[in-house]
Amino acid sequence: MRQCPIGVLAVAGVLALSDAPAKADSLVINGTTRTFTLQPPATRPAPLVIVLHGKTQSGADMVTRTSWPLIAKRDGFAVAYPDGLNHAWADSRPDTRRAGNPPPESTDDVAFITQLIAKLVGDGIADPKRIYVTGISNGGAMAMTLVCERADLFAAAASVIMNLTDESARACRPQRPVPILLMNGTLDPLIPYQGGRGTSRFAVDGFWSTEHTLQFWRSINGCESKDVATTDLPDRNPSDQSTVTRIDSACPRGRDVVLYRVNGGGHRMPGHFPDAHFTKLAATLLGPQNGDIDGADTIWSFFVRFP
Repeated sequence: MRQCPIGVLAVAGVLALSDAPAKADSLVINGTTRTFTLQPPATRPAPLVIVLHGKTQSGADMVTRTSWPLIAKRDGFAVAYPDGLNHAWADSRPDTRRAGNPPPESTDDVAFITQLIAKLVGDGIADPKRIYVTGISNGGAMAMTLVCERADLFAAAASVIMNLTDESARACRPQRPVPILLMNGTLDPLIPYQGGRGTSRFAVDGFWSTEHTLQFWRSINGCESKDVATTDLPDRNPSDQSTVTRIDSACPRGRDVVLYRVNGGGHRMPGHFPDAHFTKLAATLLGPQNGDIDGADTIWSFFVRFP
């Protein structure tokens, strides 16, 4: 299925993006118009990946600042990039556990994503047995919330640079186990790897550690509590100030829980594309972006194992 590695695609990224146009669309949820951008597949029905942006971002940022469009074109799946209201998602955390402005009161993002999936399945675009969700930061929290509330919809999920809180863990009652991938940086100034409150002046308190979050999902999926394998990945970009370690779990078949620990990584998704317009400012405020792996390509490689 794969035609060339993402590193090669990155060289011709602009051309590839122009060949796979994404289209804006909308839904009305509880009287509110909700928008999303769809990158349709070449053939249908196809696997569908829902990509959730971080706070202050939009779906368009995920199109231009990640490799998801290139990977989807390469491997022939659909991608939907929804937009959160107020550039944020109404995940299961209370407002006291959020930095910045929350979505409007009574926002129901679970209903939004559920109806978005129903539309794309109904239109013959998405294969209902191969639907995946991933998100960055606030979007990562929303991805976990969707697994907690609508596990029946997803074949697998991934959360990037986010941990659980007491409130989100208490609200989590998945209908069934869902394979899940976590990807967190050890020097994240907003979502601290060790839990608590980050070092950024924009950080809020109350986050679990990544280890605690990992153990939660292991328990949900019926896995053993110990690491079954720890693999240090090649340091392909020595100048990025970080490395990556993959931590695997001993889980029943089809219930995998995997952690990619970005050693020295900040509040950034690893990738071969700059994830911000002002890269030096992003490095100062959010920490280093790892370039040893591409986050989207790594997540898709995990997703594709679970049809």
